[in-house]
Amino acid sequence: MVDLDMDLTPNFKLWEFITSPTADRLGLDNIPSTQEIANLVQLCDQILQPARNVLGPLRISSGYRSSALNKAVGGAKSSDHLTGFAADIIPISVGTRKFAEWVVKNCNFDQVILEFGTPNEPNWIHISADPGNRKQILRASKSSSGKTVYKAITLP
Repeated sequence: MVDLDMDLTPNFKLWEFITSPTADRLGLDNIPSTQEIANLVQLCDQILQPARNVLGPLRISSGYRSSALNKAVGGAKSSDHLTGFAADIIPISVGTRKFAEWVVKNCNFDQVILEFGTPNEPNWIHISADPGNRKQILRASKSSSGKTVYKAITLP
């Protein structure tokens, strides 16, 4: 039995990364394995806890996703959410763009994706700590046909 109230780091608990209204609505199991929990700990240690220490509280809008949940929300088939290496973040005390810029300047990361909204006010930031550490910085937006497109960008 997994302790959903377990600390991943001082300011992050497991339940924050597995709570999903979609999973609840569809009755999907979204409990990570021991390895996926270890990956969530790495994500928190490497990126989220340091960001929290400097920038203040962070809301996890999507963390770990089981394959069924990932499919239900239209996630990429190779999404780092499936392994616990990714989370979508909305900072509480600073803007999403400022959060993304801080991560790029201060952390080892695989991907930072500014998701939808505007370039200066993305709706949320996708953060990945996959060991590949590709240092990809992308912007996600919708094409005129409604398809999500990703464009490489730079941040100051």
